[in-house]
Amino acid sequence: MPSAAASARQQQVPSPALQRFAWAVLAYFIAVILWGGLVRATGSGAGCGEHWPLCNGTVLQHSPRVDTLIEFTHRITSGISFFSAVGLMLWTLLGTVRGHLARAASIAAVVFTLFEAVLGAFLVKLGLTAQSHSPLRAPYLALHLTNTLLLLAALTLTAHLLGRKHGFMSSTVRLGAPIGAITVLFVVLMVGVTGSLAALGDTLFPATSLGAALTQEFSRTSGWLVRWRWTHPAIALFACIFLFWLLRKALHRRGYWNNRGLAFLVLVLLGVQYALGAADVLLLAPTWLQITHLLGADVLWASLVVLAARVTLEPIDYGTRE
Repeated sequence: MPSAAASARQQQVPSPALQRFAWAVLAYFIAVILWGGLVRATGSGAGCGEHWPLCNGTVLQHSPRVDTLIEFTHRITSGISFFSAVGLMLWTLLGTVRGHLARAASIAAVVFTLFEAVLGAFLVKLGLTAQSHSPLRAPYLALHLTNTLLLLAALTLTAHLLGRKHGFMSSTVRLGAPIGAITVLFVVLMVGVTGSLAALGDTLFPATSLGAALTQEFSRTSGWLVRWRWTHPAIALFACIFLFWLLRKALHRRGYWNNRGLAFLVLVLLGVQYALGAADVLLLAPTWLQITHLLGADVLWASLVVLAARVTLEPIDYGTRE
């Protein structure tokens, strides 16, 4: 017969349906982000003019251009993402007990989704789309990407915490190396930000050959976005030091989590990202490769968030491993 404590814990575990919904919402958000990358890569950000939330001042589009269809689709899917985040939060609040860590993560996801909508609206209203060379565009894009990654982190944590059978309450976990794990995620976030700026440079200042691209980077007449493209691969290589620290910490952690499978996945994703990055440079960043690279970055980020959560939030009292 199960003990009273085990029965109580079983009652606190969210339903499998809620757990599946949380992962589905995360997957949907990644799809929306990829479509947003397509909007930027194809220069379709001005497809709806400076109107927001309407597109060219109307709801229904008559004989729309391709860029209008791309941008309008992104707006529709982004609107659906907001309601899915709110639905996940409400279901999490109703389907978990007070003190469940997924509650805070789901609320944070809604807050970041709101910020994402506001940032997207100002992006259009300020005209920082398509081929805009405004000096505000780069820092604004960096802010936008930072919020996007924090949003993905919140959704990932929500899904991960909902799936835990142990250590999902704030009173039943102990912190292990939180500063180190947060530092790793911050460095990886910087890799993402510099990557988005490099992609913007490729969009605004496309090169016709690899030699021309290298010439652009060392030319005094080139804009800073082009001359600073090297910072993305440089920071990406530098981030390996921190990533290997996290992997080592996860593999040598003795306790509840068995991190070998997840650590191996992170290593594979990391290798794939470096290969895609090299191909991006050699092939002059075609749109399909930029989107593939972005997909890999999002999946790697989500995997690192789960690994960091395992390292920092370890159950105090546990039985068998999950």
